[in-house]
Amino acid sequence: MADKVIIMLLNTSLQATGTLGTPFFHAAVAAAMDLEVEIYFAAETAQLLKRGVAENLYAGKQRTKSIYEFMQDAHEAGVKFYACTAAMAEHGLNDDNVIPELDGKRGGAAFIGEAVEDGVVVLTY
Repeated sequence: MADKVIIMLLNTSLQATGTLGTPFFHAAVAAAMDLEVEIYFAAETAQLLKRGVAENLYAGKQRTKSIYEFMQDAHEAGVKFYACTAAMAEHGLNDDNVIPELDGKRGGAAFIGEAVEDGVVVLTY
């Protein structure tokens, strides 16, 4: 059985807000099952790490819970957030404008290195 889950946010679009809550919900569930969980933000999804962006996106039409609240739930459950360094540069992200939940910056080599380890399950969204 796996003891770690890595989630790569790559193909999820910030325009398809109805899909944005699911990765964070899944991450929180995995953490609640005592699995180590990391989320890597790449390409367009790195913008979720900028203060003010995820706070203004909602998964449903009723706008009852922001994407940032989903992110906070996951992080509070123990999920670690890592940003792709190239995506940060592409979208003008820096230490001064990112959310406090960002745990670090990691590139593609770090992601692949983690993904090929025994006991790791990789999910992509």
